[in-house]
Amino acid sequence: MKLNIQDTFNNELPADKILENSRRQVLDACFSFVEPKKTANPTLVHVSKEMLEAIGLTEEDATYKKFLNVFTGNKIIENTHPYAMCYGGHQFGNWAGQLGDGRAINLTEVVHKSQRWAIQLKGSGETPYSRTADGLAVLRSSVREYLCSEAMFYLGVPTTRALSLSLSGDEVLRDVLYDGNPAHEKGAIVSRLAPSFIRFGNFEILAARKQHLILKQLADYTIKHFYPEVTSEGKQKYLDFLTEVRNRTIDMIVHWQRVGFVHGVMNTDNMSILGLTIDYGPYGWLEAYNFGWTPNTTDNQHKRYRYGNQSQIGLWNLFKLANALYTLIEEVAPLQEILDEYSDIYNKKHHSMMQSKLGLVINDENDKELIGRLEETLQLTETDMTIFFRNLSNISSEDSSETAFKKVEIAFYLLNEIEGDIKNHWEDWFTRYLKRLQQEPLSDQERKQKMDLVNPKYVFRNYMAQLAIDEANKGDYNLIDEFYNLFKNPYSEQPKYEKWFSKRPEWARHKVGCSMLSCSS
Repeated sequence: MKLNIQDTFNNELPADKILENSRRQVLDACFSFVEPKKTANPTLVHVSKEMLEAIGLTEEDATYKKFLNVFTGNKIIENTHPYAMCYGGHQFGNWAGQLGDGRAINLTEVVHKSQRWAIQLKGSGETPYSRTADGLAVLRSSVREYLCSEAMFYLGVPTTRALSLSLSGDEVLRDVLYDGNPAHEKGAIVSRLAPSFIRFGNFEILAARKQHLILKQLADYTIKHFYPEVTSEGKQKYLDFLTEVRNRTIDMIVHWQRVGFVHGVMNTDNMSILGLTIDYGPYGWLEAYNFGWTPNTTDNQHKRYRYGNQSQIGLWNLFKLANALYTLIEEVAPLQEILDEYSDIYNKKHHSMMQSKLGLVINDENDKELIGRLEETLQLTETDMTIFFRNLSNISSEDSSETAFKKVEIAFYLLNEIEGDIKNHWEDWFTRYLKRLQQEPLSDQERKQKMDLVNPKYVFRNYMAQLAIDEANKGDYNLIDEFYNLFKNPYSEQPKYEKWFSKRPEWARHKVGCSMLSCSS
């Protein structure tokens, strides 16, 4: 097993001078050296062929004991020095101070085919940042992260990736609902990859502690390795950096909205500085098209991270990043200008995205109203987002409003509710939409092809994840493999997987793990 090791983060940035793995405040450092906890009897559950190739390994490499030992933390790769990152963050709007990699350990960085990958183990034991936790993870959360990060990639959403999913052989105590009823679960480890796992919070903790020299080092490091397009000098360098982070963050969130993904816990420590979806905890996909839905039980009361608020939270988090970078710029006005541009950029990109979901390729001044009316109408009765938009591509510009409605009615959970005012709203909208399609230059078939490339047929619904988890807990990993292969082609019809193109079953409406989730791992 040969990897092209080229570590930068732990070579170019300041390390914690204390080598003891004790839980504490870590000062004057970007990370702490720490080794993963040895596991009792690890077994490999699943491995990604694509990500093996991405880091320069083969499927044969994954069959060797050394691979299993390295990617479950039982063996350290020669000439590498694993570490946990130090960062802070705003959690649910409040400054939480030092947080850091409490259950993740970075093994090393590899470069293959000019692409850099940081390799991280999640669930590999305690670190100085674990606070009162054990640093471990359980099978259910690990299955969700492993499958979801890969599903998101093939959906075209910027994301971290996953290399392998393994059982540790250890039992881990968890209180799933935080209701005082903890139970032992199977321990697991996900090996996940990204060009870097740096977050907004890495900058925030240094600014909060007034460690301005280290903050500058971190910013320069990030720009050097991950923002080569930033070529300016002096203060402008950091302003251009913030501008690019803003743009990547906007692109990521627009993609979330396009596929109906709700992150669930958009704290600043869960925001990638590279604009990647990171930290798959209590996430979910919209079943009913509902701007107010959040999958996170912790957020159930205030719904801060609800689907309809994700763009605003992105801006709020960027304000916190800008505050951290202020000491490198020392001027408020140019920072404010960058942030003030956020809403216009986001709204334009979101509008363009919604036009593409409707198959509209030319601009019309009435499209904003058409989209707004649709978003309102979709929420009048429980309507499956994925099925509705996917089936919308089957509509012909020559259809009547009644025929068009028939083609999407499978998306409604309670079809008998669509009468009276609700029925009138739908008839009005389809009349407007069909008239709008008459202006389009594309044929019905050409429009369908374009729409089917932006409206996925298959998304990783929570009930599907729970089914895979239930089977995995019994030692059956076939469903994990089935979903892994299904989500490689989420925009294709895939007739053999047609059963997964369906609304959430009624049994899953209030089932733990299917409707809402906690942050428990």
